[in-house]
Amino acid sequence: MDPADFDTALLDPTRLSIVSLLVSVEWAEFGWVRETVGMSPSALSKQAGTLEARGYVEVKKGYVGKRPRTWLALTPTGRAALERHVAALHRVVEESRRAAAERPDA
Repeated sequence: MDPADFDTALLDPTRLSIVSLLVSVEWAEFGWVRETVGMSPSALSKQAGTLEARGYVEVKKGYVGKRPRTWLALTPTGRAALERHVAALHRVVEESRRAAAERPDA
């Protein structure tokens, strides 16, 4: 397994949780993501900024009535990165299973 197969940004469990959550929705309200992932607003903001800088997440700000709101969406780049990262994880599992099955019993 080549370590280059893994996405370094997605090795962090919180960022992996965020993109995994966003893969199933078009846009998600910041508060819902925060509650679902179990993060503080500042921690989610920091992680969303990191993902946005890599082009994995789009952040949109607006209003609902007079209340400010922030929404997050997974970009096509982010979706592709998640798919590659998950495929690399599956390969690790399969290689481990294969190695265990081929192990000579002592």
